[in-house]
Amino acid sequence: MAKTESRIQLKKGDAAPDFALPGIDGHTYSRKSVRGSEGTLVIFMCNHCPYVKARMEEIVALQKEFGDKISIVGINSSDPDYPGEGMENMRAFAAERGVTFPYLLDESGATAKRYGATCTPDPFLFDAEMKLVFHGRISDALEPSDTPAEFTMKENIQKLLAGEAIEPWFNPSLGCSIKFKLSG
Repeated sequence: MAKTESRIQLKKGDAAPDFALPGIDGHTYSRKSVRGSEGTLVIFMCNHCPYVKARMEEIVALQKEFGDKISIVGINSSDPDYPGEGMENMRAFAAERGVTFPYLLDESGATAKRYGATCTPDPFLFDAEMKLVFHGRISDALEPSDTPAEFTMKENIQKLLAGEAIEPWFNPSLGCSIKFKLSG
């Protein structure tokens, strides 16, 4: 496991890059098809990462609380041949963790690279126009064993829905490096 911090590639106000990725439900999803009425939370995640596993309860809670206004989509950009990854493992992970939002496979890693995602989890919050308003952590619990005291993403979604400015717009997440498929 290589502990990695998220980094800035997309800037505040940048449009979400488009994609066409298969989901665990057999459907193909695009930026347009996952767009929420008031915002969209794109989370680069995977199945094996202890950082993702530790934050899944918080992510599922966000879906339950805000899912009628903010759509959530999980994108797995790890090599499907990496232990614990791939579509079948994604389906099992989603079932075990109560994931009801689209969970997509970015087999080539191209989508993660367009977003500048580097770790799991690496969340990006977009407004209703799919413009970036926040990139960063789910909560202040950055290590898997930490208990959150501040629910950063929840607070930022509340600000987005209230029309308030989100500052700082970048507050890095921490997690496993994305296990990109080696080309060649």
